[in-house]
Amino acid sequence: MSAILNLVQGTAEWHAHRAKSRNASETAAVLGVSPWQTPYQLWLLKTGRAEQKVTKPMQHGAALEGAARLAYEEKSGLVMEPLVLVEGEYSASLDGITLEGDLILEIKCPFKGRDSELWKAVASGTVPEHYDWQMDHQLMVSGAARAHLWVYADGEGLLLEARPQPERWERIRAAWDAFMKCIAADTPPALTDRDTRERTDEEWRTAAEAYLRAKQDAEHSAAVAEDAKAALVALASHPSESGAGVKVTRFLKQGAVDYKRVPQIKDVDLEQYRKESRIEVRVTAT
Repeated sequence: MSAILNLVQGTAEWHAHRAKSRNASETAAVLGVSPWQTPYQLWLLKTGRAEQKVTKPMQHGAALEGAARLAYEEKSGLVMEPLVLVEGEYSASLDGITLEGDLILEIKCPFKGRDSELWKAVASGTVPEHYDWQMDHQLMVSGAARAHLWVYADGEGLLLEARPQPERWERIRAAWDAFMKCIAADTPPALTDRDTRERTDEEWRTAAEAYLRAKQDAEHSAAVAEDAKAALVALASHPSESGAGVKVTRFLKQGAVDYKRVPQIKDVDLEQYRKESRIEVRVTAT
């Protein structure tokens, strides 16, 4: 059963609530289907490593939301109240809900108006996947029977209705469970191709070419050194031999302990002994 939070969307208290909650507007990112945000980028925000940037499209949508809601109410004859609902750790900041709670409203005011991909998709009767997941999350939390997607631009609106899809709710919960484990362990989700920024500037090109030349030279030198080392080892027949500035020694090295086979620590939670995470850098020749 969902509960109502006495929060005004956009306030500091509302942002503080969202920072620790599993929010409907973030579900598409957690599932990896958001066109604007990857799981890794959301993880940066949730762990305080990055701040949410307020873009012009976001400002545009916030400025028109009131007018869009009024236009929807005039068209539908319904009164919709903005509301924040929670069910456990799951939260839904609704653009509107009826007094009976049977219908919820999601408002979108695309920055490009009727030229936007969203307007074109809804005009053709299609709810984009990322918004479909957002509304399904909202329906899961609210318990409403229907959701209306209202796309508003230039004084006009398009309306599409969505119904609950309970068969998908387990996927939402599983994705959030996995993501929140990354938060708890302070370990980032796997990077996607969209987390890579392509560099074409001359400064990067110069440094990259220098690195590739140095890497090729180092690999060649390493191969030559390995061949010379193998020749020395082949020539050495005693436990320790030295000459011309080089010494070859044979010694016994103990094998590593296979901790998984130690019965005394079979049920021990080793995570409590793990050191703090750290950022490492890997440079790869592509």
